[in-house]
Amino acid sequence: MTVDPENQNETTDDVRQVLFVIYADISLLDLAGPLQAISWAKDTETGRLGYHSSIVSLTGGSVPSDTLVAIDTQSMASWFGKKIDTLIVVGGDGIYPAIQDSNFLGSVTKLASQSSRVCSVCSGALALAAIGLLDGKRAVTHWEDSDALRRMFPAVALEDDPIYIKDGNIWTSAGVTAGTDMALAVIAEDLGKEAALERAQALVTYMVRPGGQSQFSPVLERQKTESSGRFERLHRWIRKNLSGDLTSERLAAEEGMSVRSFYRLYTKMMGRTPAKSIEMLRMEAAREYLETSNLGVKSVAFRCGFGNEERMRRAFVRLIGVPPNEYRKRFKLTADSP
Repeated sequence: MTVDPENQNETTDDVRQVLFVIYADISLLDLAGPLQAISWAKDTETGRLGYHSSIVSLTGGSVPSDTLVAIDTQSMASWFGKKIDTLIVVGGDGIYPAIQDSNFLGSVTKLASQSSRVCSVCSGALALAAIGLLDGKRAVTHWEDSDALRRMFPAVALEDDPIYIKDGNIWTSAGVTAGTDMALAVIAEDLGKEAALERAQALVTYMVRPGGQSQFSPVLERQKTESSGRFERLHRWIRKNLSGDLTSERLAAEEGMSVRSFYRLYTKMMGRTPAKSIEMLRMEAAREYLETSNLGVKSVAFRCGFGNEERMRRAFVRLIGVPPNEYRKRFKLTADSP
């Protein structure tokens, strides 16, 4: 048994080595969340720690985060040739300049080749995509970085909603706190569900979070594909008439087009049908009512054009993974309960 001078964790040959890769301007919580979950995860049969964690950067030394806290690191090269169980690339705004650095990407590639499992937190997925690890694989990142990842790395089968995705030995997670969800899932796979549940209870968080990350992101912003603004005026009109006549015939008339031409152009430019956009705009309005007003769910459903409460409930469950009442409990901004 040895003691690591970097963090004083006791290690043995059967303890899994986890390596966190960081760079300047990481999101501190992207690192701290999964690090906290993994650092104290124990084998429930032996009571011994299941992991040994280290933090690395390209050159080592002190690395600034996006807060006042700087992180002491070892160099990535110091781990070349060593056995690594899990490699985790954390996220942050600094990932964009980092993936322009060939030395950084080369080092990540080398460490990944030595690792049994490779993970990313938040925008850290861009580093895995940049070295080709995500080509043809399902992946997820923070909803704010989804458009950039799609544009830069079209070979990735990017999904918008999951909190985390496992595809083979590659794990990716959504924004910030989703790294903790992923870490708990890794613990469950390695040490068993009981060990992961213990960590979830200690961290006062869900073992399995209900719903996906779209419950936290603006529906239209997350799925927006048009940059020309061609239908911006129409969308403003729809928002003012959510409970009115929104048939394709009415929308086409508003645009001064035939129904066939309107449907074809809209679908081509927006990447979705008019009906899908209307549903998303209704969801956007309903979420705002639930967050900021005391209107009952039935009234919200009527005002937003869903027609009835059950239809709105089905849309919420399908699109963001939670029903309206549960969404309101989590995100209501006013002090009074409805």
